[in-house]
Amino acid sequence: MKKTFLLLILLLGLAVPAFAQLDLSGMWAPIRPYEEDEPERGPGPSLVEFVGLPINDQARQWGLAYKSSRLSLPEHQCQVHVVEYIHRGPNQIRLWEERDPVTHQLVAIRETISTYEQNRTIWMDGRPHPSVNAPHTWMGFSTGVWEGNMLTVTTTHIKQGWHRRSNIPASDEVTLIEHFVRRGNLMTHITITDDPVYLAEPLVKSEEFTLNPDPSNFNPFWPCEYIEEGERRNDAVPHYLPGENEWISEYAATHDLPQEATLGGAETTYPEYRKRLKQLPVAVFPAKR
Repeated sequence: MKKTFLLLILLLGLAVPAFAQLDLSGMWAPIRPYEEDEPERGPGPSLVEFVGLPINDQARQWGLAYKSSRLSLPEHQCQVHVVEYIHRGPNQIRLWEERDPVTHQLVAIRETISTYEQNRTIWMDGRPHPSVNAPHTWMGFSTGVWEGNMLTVTTTHIKQGWHRRSNIPASDEVTLIEHFVRRGNLMTHITITDDPVYLAEPLVKSEEFTLNPDPSNFNPFWPCEYIEEGERRNDAVPHYLPGENEWISEYAATHDLPQEATLGGAETTYPEYRKRLKQLPVAVFPAKR
């Protein structure tokens, strides 16, 4: 009898992780004001504002060549934000579970994102990721596992998009790791983006969401219709050639920062970089010619 009781206690202990799983279902909205990165979610970053991004030389050159009027091209006006970036902007998300009707085992977690009317499936049934040659989409292919009360999601097969809106690109070789942690009516969303093409180190971001108690207060529509904004050749793409971007030092000079610090890079993301900041001259923005 004593052995049976000890065995029962052991089995209950092994089952604790399953009971620790949380239900993320509901409608979630980002917490305002956006204290962490307001430029990302509101007006967008300034030109040559690569602060805090572990980018490599290839991404930096792409960013220096970027011209904001690029977004006036019809093919870019309604371009969807990719999954590693889309949670950063003003949006609403709805999460719900899909369970097997017989066994009631969790098959998938579904997510609808109001921005650009995106729908996403996070498979929870242990299926593998498809071949590297499988189609890539804005939301990619996602699988999830519970780690205690934290949902960890791995996403691959994502289209090319942005790491920072309007100037730092993300490749289609990105692997995204997400952690969803719920604490009552609050949910923390942490992303770790690995991009072998444009990042020297993984890019880590986080944001907070709050549960909206009114399930009907959700606008799933994102009307976007492109228009022709001026006349240009069909093959024209706004850009700066190397050495032609006259705005390189504007952001740095405006905020009394050294130019090097605003150009990003893995070394600029660490506390030790503060020592080097003290040794660098502040940038000066020349009068516009």
